[in-house]
Amino acid sequence: MGRRSFTVRDMTEILMHWQAGRSIRQIARSLGVDRTTVRKYARLASSLGYRPQQTNPSASSPVPAAQAQAGQALSAAEWASILQAHSAELGGLTPRSAVFAEITRYHAAIEAGLETNCATTVWQRLHDEHGLQASLRSFRRYLHEYLPEYCQRVQPTVLRDDPPPGQEAQVDFGYLGLWYDPDMGRKRKVWAFCMVLAHSRHMFVSVVTKIDQSAWLQAHVDAFAFFGGTPAVLVIDNLKAGVLRADLYDPQLNRGYEELAAYYGVLIDPCRAGHPKDKPRVERPMPYIRDSFFAGRLFDSLPEINQNAARWCLAVAGLRIHGTTHQRPLEVFQQIEAPTLQPLPAQPFEPVTWTQAKVAPDCHAQVARALYSIPYCYQGKPMLGKTLAVRLSERTVEFYLDRELVKTHLRAKDRRRQTDWNDYPPEKAHFYQRTPDWCRFQAAALGPAVSHVVAELLSRHKLHYLRQCQGIIGLADKYGAPRLNAACQRALAFDDPAYRTIRNILHHGLEGQIPLPLTTPDPATPEPGAYLHGPEQLFNPYHPPDERKDIHG
Repeated sequence: MGRRSFTVRDMTEILMHWQAGRSIRQIARSLGVDRTTVRKYARLASSLGYRPQQTNPSASSPVPAAQAQAGQALSAAEWASILQAHSAELGGLTPRSAVFAEITRYHAAIEAGLETNCATTVWQRLHDEHGLQASLRSFRRYLHEYLPEYCQRVQPTVLRDDPPPGQEAQVDFGYLGLWYDPDMGRKRKVWAFCMVLAHSRHMFVSVVTKIDQSAWLQAHVDAFAFFGGTPAVLVIDNLKAGVLRADLYDPQLNRGYEELAAYYGVLIDPCRAGHPKDKPRVERPMPYIRDSFFAGRLFDSLPEINQNAARWCLAVAGLRIHGTTHQRPLEVFQQIEAPTLQPLPAQPFEPVTWTQAKVAPDCHAQVARALYSIPYCYQGKPMLGKTLAVRLSERTVEFYLDRELVKTHLRAKDRRRQTDWNDYPPEKAHFYQRTPDWCRFQAAALGPAVSHVVAELLSRHKLHYLRQCQGIIGLADKYGAPRLNAACQRALAFDDPAYRTIRNILHHGLEGQIPLPLTTPDPATPEPGAYLHGPEQLFNPYHPPDERKDIHG
């Protein structure tokens, strides 16, 4: 057998076969090597304390003697490291090239990196952060030679023609993983919003902790600001934050998303349901974002994540040689695509959220954990029980019925109530609308005695006597202001300015009689007080006998 050149991979195969318990003859025949060569590597392993697996005659399974001698059975990578460390004993074993010799110095870091990242990301980080000079192609050859278990089979792809510059951007949300939030002291799920310009492949990435309408719209606003313009068409997935009902011919978009598209002058083109390859230019970068930017890194806050994401889009993703275009996306964007984007409006779009709310029997609807009053009747239609569309912005809340604006409120704080008493039927809201100040104002217009009575009652206790004041003022609708003022004057003369007293005076027409002067009470006689109870009390001469129960009962 002629002399052949051995690589580290050939040697590790010999040791793996030897560790499995195969004989020298079997190894030489299987691998096509000389038995002397096999013995040389077997002697090195034995001198280090390793033994091949032996079959136990009294048992049906092999006894792992190598594991008992050296702690555990070794992998191909571990045998490769041992061979590198003992190359002098094997006659000056070295990698087959100077490039592999450079990469070998990072072998441990490569293995550690491949546990969480793909080969391209491991190479990129070693190249940028540790000064590795070898090319990505040489790095991949090294992996195929020494770490074949980490190499994946490349799948064929069908390429589509690129759209013209500025024509199309593709949008998607992708799950990144778990991020430890130091402020909350626990791990949180995070997602990446990604927008890729289809011609240049330049991308924008924003990381969020929840996927909702607000995050979806704000990410679009940030993406357009990042690119400095807008494309003509947005190709999106059928995410609920953007598409309410997926349909090839007539998709129903979220109303907030419709407003954003109209504001920036872009066309929304949802993909077919269940066909993610309709937007391949954003589907493929999602694993790349997860691997190159996020995996294996620590961040202290969400703003820090997004600041690093913006830098990564420019310095790493933007300057990589794209596998399809074989150009740097940032350079293509700056030279070709950026001038073709539509200009941004003078003011950025204010993201809004559209939701639904049902009008409760108390004429209120709950939105974002706050209550807002709704008219009990709108254009002759009763609103109680109706489900309204709600436009929720940072400052206002708008309620719509069949795209007609029903009510607008300033946005209330969490768990607060915004009530417009005009939304209630008049007979239901009188008590709440007719405040003490309202009572004082109305009483002053009815006469000085009425004003005196109302002021006297409210001075005692505003809430307790508020309804009495409302009732006294309401008597003017039935008896007129002059009679009411005279009745109040008579009640004040008897020091009994109560609603029932004034009502009974008016009912019996006593407001026109001249009141008798009050007699000075005898100190020996107990004072009956404001109210008379029981037959033992003297009859009050200022009220007819048949009114005693109404007035004092």
